[in-house]
Amino acid sequence: MIKFTYFGHSCFVIEGSKGKIVIDPFFKGNPHVKVTPSEILVSHILVTHAHADHFGDSIEISQKNKAPVVGVYELVQKAIQQGATGHGMNIGGSFRFDFGEVTMVSAAHSSGFSDGSYGGSPCGYIIKMDNRTIYHAGDTGLSMEMKLIAELHNIDVAFLPIGDNYTMGPADAATAVEFLKPKVAVPMHYNTFPEIKADPEDFVDKVGDLCRVKVMGFGETYEL
Repeated sequence: MIKFTYFGHSCFVIEGSKGKIVIDPFFKGNPHVKVTPSEILVSHILVTHAHADHFGDSIEISQKNKAPVVGVYELVQKAIQQGATGHGMNIGGSFRFDFGEVTMVSAAHSSGFSDGSYGGSPCGYIIKMDNRTIYHAGDTGLSMEMKLIAELHNIDVAFLPIGDNYTMGPADAATAVEFLKPKVAVPMHYNTFPEIKADPEDFVDKVGDLCRVKVMGFGETYEL
């Protein structure tokens, strides 16, 4: 059994039988989160790109848990310089961790740290835990590569941004569902800031019968 908890924006904690991970740990400054980074107990931290609302509290969580930051090579080197431990990867690569297997896939976006330094390529993740496959798209626009992802991976759950402006909006995210063919789609990266205000029910309507859509409340947990 896998369960995941949504902490708003693009942040999820995912727990399987062999470990617990956090993706894009944006807690401080996230208006929808009442949890502090010190309360997050995980074995690994997956980061999709270097923007502050995704890299977030990676350093503090890494130091507290002795948990490596997993991300593209340049991002991880920056995290290590700031006192974290890390495991660098790059697009197309896979690695088997104690909790499961991670494959890094492309995301159509940008990536840079708050100080202006380069954050490496943005990415998404295919995560395989307990015979389930999860796709976290990261910040991305619609891409034909999503069709290739569907050919290579039988996706149980897809976390997809719908907030528009910086990423896909509801219409493009619904097309992504058509490409990816997940069993369940979970909208993310919306209503955190005024620029990404979106109605998740618009996404639900546009997806229609393509798959089940689970709109998660902030702090809500869902079990597969």
